[in-house]
Amino acid sequence: MIDTISAINARLVHLLLAAAALLGFALAYLVVIDVIGRSFFNHPVQGTPEIVSMSIVIICFLLAGYAVQSRSMIYTDVLVGLFGWRGPLVTALSSGILGAMFFGLIMWGTWEPLVHAITSGEYEGEGALRVPTWPARTAVLAGSALVMVNYVGQAVGAAAALIRNRPPASTPAQPAH
Repeated sequence: MIDTISAINARLVHLLLAAAALLGFALAYLVVIDVIGRSFFNHPVQGTPEIVSMSIVIICFLLAGYAVQSRSMIYTDVLVGLFGWRGPLVTALSSGILGAMFFGLIMWGTWEPLVHAITSGEYEGEGALRVPTWPARTAVLAGSALVMVNYVGQAVGAAAALIRNRPPASTPAQPAH
């Protein structure tokens, strides 16, 4: 069962990674077209600043699940190594708990603004192009949920290894590819 959940999680974070990459490329092309239009034709693409600002938020939260799942978050082993094989597990357990709590708070803080954005038709920008805010708010909520699940899984795995009182085959600090 855990292997199935892990496989689904891995596929989901890789799918979101690919979506973030595609959105990043599309954003790069939009900016280039905007600069060309502004420089050569004195006619920029309407709404580019609003689209870019919303897209950056979406890209960050699409990538967050992969960063945690692949254990690519910032990690230092200066003090952790002093505690033997339990050090990385205690670190993984505490960072899993704290990370899950942090992203749970982000989810909690995002819910009401998301509902408001959907019900009121909230948007960014004025004039020719108005960009709705609900896609970015949805990405923040969904991305935070996925990150929270990954942190909980990290904490559970570390706790299980500590309870078994045996060093794991690979330490939590090592990337899981």
